[in-house]
Amino acid sequence: MFPRFSDDHSLKTFLDEWVDRVNVPGFIGLDPVQVPHRYAKKQDIEISGFFAAILAWGQRKTIIAKSMELMQLMDDTPYDFILNHTEQDLKRFRHFIHRTFQTTDAMYFIDFLKRHYTRYESLEDAFLPGTEEAYDQESALRHFHLYFFDHPWAPDRTRKHIATPARKSTCKRLNMYLRWMVRSDNRGVDFGLWKRIPVARLMMPLDVHVENTARALGLLKRKQRDWQAVEELTAALRTFDPADPVKYDFALFGIGLKNANRDL
Repeated sequence: MFPRFSDDHSLKTFLDEWVDRVNVPGFIGLDPVQVPHRYAKKQDIEISGFFAAILAWGQRKTIIAKSMELMQLMDDTPYDFILNHTEQDLKRFRHFIHRTFQTTDAMYFIDFLKRHYTRYESLEDAFLPGTEEAYDQESALRHFHLYFFDHPWAPDRTRKHIATPARKSTCKRLNMYLRWMVRSDNRGVDFGLWKRIPVARLMMPLDVHVENTARALGLLKRKQRDWQAVEELTAALRTFDPADPVKYDFALFGIGLKNANRDL
């Protein structure tokens, strides 16, 4: 099902061709990234993208539908809702459920976002524990987890929805979200909204399609699906493009879907 390559150059050529095939506007309508693409205001994109990424497990059709439902509960103006909602407004979330993401989780996410946006103009600040020059995504994700739950009534049950490398997690959804917000290549899929996080230091979102494809192509040897596997795969892809290694997320995901006999 996978071609064999004589050298790294031919493998890079193969992956680059898949990036060109998948990283196109037509991809948006099939992916949860379509949710933030409905908005123009920076903060609306950040908030809707954050929720869409966090809810991104299961079938893409369901993820998109539940993300859209959540945005409708925010009157389709997420930034304004986050800053100006009332206690009465929050009652509409009592019946929102997506898998294990439930009312308590939604309430805490909204509370966190209000506290953050009261202090900062962008959600990018939540992922910046230090300077741009010192940016390291493992440290950034560890910092974000601690920052997100730095509140006396942070629910223990909600912690499973914000992954951290401290627990060996691949942090797939947060890595995907950072790809959306940081990458900028004029292809129309990723937003490139955040300028202080270097594209070169992003880490690969490792889902089952990406993992299976990476293993089949010899890019990933580690048996466990954990943060070290993310580091190994990202390092391998940096040899093909040191400035933008996570662009190959499009290729590995697309090849994985194709080999699973599913349309892009």
